[in-house]
Amino acid sequence: MKKISRKKFIHKSALALGASAMLTSCANEKEEITAPNIISNKKYRWRMVTTWPPNFPVLGETCTRFAETVKVMSGGRMEIKIYGGGELVPALESFEAVISGAAEMYNAASYYWAGKAKAAQFFASIPFGMNAQQMHAWILCGGGYELWRELYGQLDLVPFISGNTGVQMGGWFNREINSPEDLQGLKMRLPGLGGKVLEKAGGAAVLVSGGELYTSMERGVIDATEWIGPYHDYLLGLHKIAKYYYSPGWHEPGSILETVVNKRSFDKLPKDLQAIIEAASHSTSMWSFHLFEAKNNEYINKIKNESKAEFRLFPEEVLDLLRLKTEEVLEEIVASDKMSAKVYDSFSRFAKQVAAWSEYSEKAYYQLLSK
Repeated sequence: MKKISRKKFIHKSALALGASAMLTSCANEKEEITAPNIISNKKYRWRMVTTWPPNFPVLGETCTRFAETVKVMSGGRMEIKIYGGGELVPALESFEAVISGAAEMYNAASYYWAGKAKAAQFFASIPFGMNAQQMHAWILCGGGYELWRELYGQLDLVPFISGNTGVQMGGWFNREINSPEDLQGLKMRLPGLGGKVLEKAGGAAVLVSGGELYTSMERGVIDATEWIGPYHDYLLGLHKIAKYYYSPGWHEPGSILETVVNKRSFDKLPKDLQAIIEAASHSTSMWSFHLFEAKNNEYINKIKNESKAEFRLFPEEVLDLLRLKTEEVLEEIVASDKMSAKVYDSFSRFAKQVAAWSEYSEKAYYQLLSK
């Protein structure tokens, strides 16, 4: 047996201990890095309730696409079952259902919850406010998301953007609107802030469900109604019973749609599934907005070709009055609710900034095209 000098023994022992320490260190380092990101085989089965009828065009389709995207991205570890309004809970009880945990998530528009949280409506659309791309810019990159999550966090909810209707039409009318006086006594289906503005202008905002709009117009229960845009209006058949189709949709110039998750349920998810929900919501949000654009582009021509409805623009003096009444409505809301004041301050500051940029971009370009 070959003898090893004490000096060489100590040297080799030190190398061995050093290597052992490095291996231990690497093992610990690897464990620290990967432990939070371990993908388990645990499967999650969630329920999404919505304010839309089952399989509703675009809006319901967006929910289905979102669920399919989450399933594919998660490798089947997460499946979401969609329930249209009334299938699991009544449509306008979706908010409470998710807060209570009766369902893990819902899809809707935030102005439905103004009675529960006044500031919520600012994350959908404000009359004479920002259009779709400006709303997206404010929410995603201008501080809107932080305020949205602050507000919903107080209710144990986590919001995600899930689509946008774009600028809507002003509505279908069976009487002409030539001056502000024509708004007096006008009975119109117009929800949210737009309805409050109409009432201040002398009209009457009437709450009518989508399924009752056609018969309400046909029987003269209401004089006018807004729905969404040419695609949905055509499917509802409004072009068959109304004389005038007005624009622009001053009441909803760029309505954000939302997917909202119960915070307790969300916090229990692995980090990768949390990221998948956010990525899927953003992906379907873009798809939804562009589907609206594509369908409205197609169906406005169908309405022109298949009906006798007259396309009209609201007179400037009518829009001036509605804008003035919008300011009054917003002032009342802001004065009565601190969170609304905080959100609207952020909203209005961003709107002024983006309007300055639009003068040199969108507006200048559209003026060029109109020549």
